[in-house]
Amino acid sequence: MNRIVATVVACVLAVPALAAGDAEKGEKGFNKCKSCHMIETPTGETIVKGGKTGPNLYGVVGRAAGSAEGFKYGDSLMAAGEKGLVWDEETFVAFTMDPAGFLKTYLDDTAAKSKMTFKLKKDNEDVFAYLQSVAAE
Repeated sequence: MNRIVATVVACVLAVPALAAGDAEKGEKGFNKCKSCHMIETPTGETIVKGGKTGPNLYGVVGRAAGSAEGFKYGDSLMAAGEKGLVWDEETFVAFTMDPAGFLKTYLDDTAAKSKMTFKLKKDNEDVFAYLQSVAAE
């Protein structure tokens, strides 16, 4: 019986938590992001054709900050990733609301900067849910 309970608990813990937002609304909200960001699978399938000013956001959920291959990140975001910043719903929402402010707080460095100047003022949870949903396909 203990083995069954342990197996069930292990399975539940292995399943990633679903975002609180609405992925369908987030798909529409991502329109604000696609001027700088694309979503493209590792095999080259384009989910959302977008800009290349920002990194590809495919698989961003659960990824260490500043770690997508092929993109040149700013020093502060790289430092945050090295310090352990991983994109989950809480960190994504806080960062997208105020990228520079988030990095200053996270790094405890008033000189921290972000290349991302756009602030997503609403629907952040929905955009996160959308990004989570496309990477799960």
